[in-house]
Amino acid sequence: MRSAFFIRSLHRISVALLFAGTLSAHAADLTVSAAASLTNAFKELGTAFEAQNPGAKVLLNFAASDALLAQIAKGAPVDVFASADQETMDKADAQKLIAPGSRRNFVSNALVLVTPSDSTLNLKALADLQQAGVKRIALGNPSGVPAGRYAKSALEAARLWTAVEPKAVFAQNVRQCLDYVARGEAEAGFVYATDAATQKDKVKVALTIPTETPISYPIATIAGSPNPTDARKFVEFVASPAAQAVLARYGFQKP
Repeated sequence: MRSAFFIRSLHRISVALLFAGTLSAHAADLTVSAAASLTNAFKELGTAFEAQNPGAKVLLNFAASDALLAQIAKGAPVDVFASADQETMDKADAQKLIAPGSRRNFVSNALVLVTPSDSTLNLKALADLQQAGVKRIALGNPSGVPAGRYAKSALEAARLWTAVEPKAVFAQNVRQCLDYVARGEAEAGFVYATDAATQKDKVKVALTIPTETPISYPIATIAGSPNPTDARKFVEFVASPAAQAVLARYGFQKP
């Protein structure tokens, strides 16, 4: 009986140690929530960060900036947040979700109007979106997607929003907007220059759209981050010359 009890005890100890080891491994994970437009660049940066920091594991979560903020506000275990606009990061700051002093701008971008690569439309100005041949215009939903807010603001400044809104096909994030145009489901769409560059074979840039507010991307560590050490390292890494070179290769501009 004592032998059987001893064996069962050893088994429980082994399971406990294994479970503890699993928790320890998970505790080392670094979760980075980043704007959808950063997808390609951050996948490469995540791999590079892991190579420079043996043992680190970067978990990437991409979506519209507003959606990511909502997840963080609800308690998602996020370590780093990278937004496509200042407004969303301002909201995170106001809600005391980011670590004080950790926020910094790391890249900038440009808003462009794209059409399918085989489009015969002649779009030389925003006013041309009123053409009968333009039936659907893809843009991020302004209520939750920074790229959509930039687009709406530009259209309002040109006094075209009322004419364009009935043609709008609202997307949940900027990459979905790009896909609508790439698949020919919309005759035109508003995306970032970096997004257009990811599908050069399927879309072409018709216009670069001036924006009243510069498109500047901030990054910050999250207050109460489960992995604050690696979170700080990642933010510093993104601002390093090596990381900036990667971001530039994907079309991002200096902050």
